[in-house]
Amino acid sequence: MNRRFRPFAPLLALCLAAGAMAARQPGELPAAVTDPELARADYVENCGGCHGVQGRSAPAELPELRDRVGWFLCTPGSRAYLLRLPNVAHSRITDNQQLADLMNFVVFGLGGASAPASAVPFTAEEVARERKLALTAASLRQERAHYVDSAIRACRAPATLRQFYPGENERKRVFSGG
Repeated sequence: MNRRFRPFAPLLALCLAAGAMAARQPGELPAAVTDPELARADYVENCGGCHGVQGRSAPAELPELRDRVGWFLCTPGSRAYLLRLPNVAHSRITDNQQLADLMNFVVFGLGGASAPASAVPFTAEEVARERKLALTAASLRQERAHYVDSAIRACRAPATLRQFYPGENERKRVFSGG
């Protein structure tokens, strides 16, 4: 590179990285996923039984992931929430990069267009940090309702997201059909 342009190299690298992120299509996994097939297989084995192989958990009384879960990437708190979920934080997958790949499959692959274009993939370091702060099952609905409201307010997620991720009060009404 010409010496005259060297001071601009970091800016150029940042622009190229941003361009690569913007070029990702909804449902396409980020390049940071080291083994997409393993990530999908890990999802099916560890999550698919309850959330559905395609991320559609109905009729189970669990949040659907398909085309919705990506909204949780729009704030730092909701992003951390996903990694702190008990079944994620205490996963049998002990390799943090492998778990990051699984979660990237969930939010970018299953989440599709709900993942904000500016969202960055989970990293092994982030997984290692957040899984130490696992939530308890007792706090999940309240926490989730808080982050859904944040996504609606701060990130312009559709208000209908509440019906797919209900808080405790809405849960009985939604799942009972009342």
